[in-house]
Amino acid sequence: MMKNQLTTPADSGNPLISCSICGRSESAGSQLWRGLALLVVFFTLLAPAADWPQFRGPDGQGHANVTGLPTEWSAKKNVAWKKEIPGAGWASPILFREKIYLTTAAPAPNGNQSLRALCLDARDGKMLWNVEVFSATPVNGHKKNSHASPTPLTDGERLYVHFGPYGTGALDLQGRILWRNTELKFPPVHGNGGSPALAGHALVFSCDGASNPFFVALNKATGETLWRTPRNTGASKTFSFSTPLVITNNGQAQIISPTSGAVISYDPRTGQEIWRARYPEGYSVIPRPVFAHGLLFVSSAYDRPVVYAVRPDGKGDVTETHIAWSINKGAPNTPSPLVVGGEVYFISDSGIMTCADAKSGQVHWQERVGGNYSASPVFADGKIFTQSEEGVGTVLKPGRKFEVLAKNDVKERTLASYAIGDGAIYLRTAEHLLKIQAD
Repeated sequence: MMKNQLTTPADSGNPLISCSICGRSESAGSQLWRGLALLVVFFTLLAPAADWPQFRGPDGQGHANVTGLPTEWSAKKNVAWKKEIPGAGWASPILFREKIYLTTAAPAPNGNQSLRALCLDARDGKMLWNVEVFSATPVNGHKKNSHASPTPLTDGERLYVHFGPYGTGALDLQGRILWRNTELKFPPVHGNGGSPALAGHALVFSCDGASNPFFVALNKATGETLWRTPRNTGASKTFSFSTPLVITNNGQAQIISPTSGAVISYDPRTGQEIWRARYPEGYSVIPRPVFAHGLLFVSSAYDRPVVYAVRPDGKGDVTETHIAWSINKGAPNTPSPLVVGGEVYFISDSGIMTCADAKSGQVHWQERVGGNYSASPVFADGKIFTQSEEGVGTVLKPGRKFEVLAKNDVKERTLASYAIGDGAIYLRTAEHLLKIQAD
């Protein structure tokens, strides 16, 4: 196991690195910044519309530019294939170049959990490879959690897998392990949950445990630590599980990461905090932020969740100056929000869905969809798709009028979020992976 050098924003200076393309020397921060721009180009131009390379899709915000998705399905209707997945896990599937990637955890004979990465052929569901990345002594988790809950992601070259305090790793797309990092220890509460994101040459994620929470960036090529920033919000319960979102606002790249007590913006090059907006307590924060119309939409989670719209152009503590509006009724603890056109949609864990004006926060409707929810909604093919824990997928027409198009029951427990491809929806249940496609 390599020893990862720890650097922090307080370290003086950045070492010069020779660029392998042009030969000139530049700082590590400059390379990270340039890499962030290249990453944006990859996700927006190079990746086909059919790919779903990370949690919540190409933009990380639940949108897919595809057509031909079925509106109706069941446990058998419009199911192209259904494959049993070994082990257990709630990591959502991702899709790249007609390959499905996901993670799972299986009990080992020695009492450990075998933490594994899987690859299936998206065309027929055939298992292409199944590789152990870590073997770990299990920690106690929440009854709704698993030992393999964070969703993997790919940049088209590597597959990045994250198992919280158990470790983080990278594989090539043929299943060969490239690196492992097991040095980022923290005391988990309820197990692992938040997924990583890519910010240029960095793989970034939160480590929000029972004490001393921090946010970290790893070199995506080697797994070595680039920077690590403590998260001091004053929250009495410091554990959270949110997935960060990388945005660019007025030419400035930011990593947006909600945590217990606040949503925080970081400089991708250094890990330095740019701004924060506080919310009263708020802990076990799970929803991933979304960004549209110059506003970030975040939820403060437990015990009394509130959805906030925050302008991301401030410095320091912006709580009193940059919160545009808030909604507390029907706010989610777990599912992430979704913006379609001029409206923001969110669904509470208990199944109350809200449609509000994204800029003003004016509520157009709040309706009970039915069921309980952990999965985040998606927008594709002109429709909104939600998935309940009980296995019912509800399809809605977006707009200021509440309109349900279909309810579709696969009759299996489902907590993972969809992956979307051309004409197909990929759904992970407690035991299976389904490809839902019109006959």
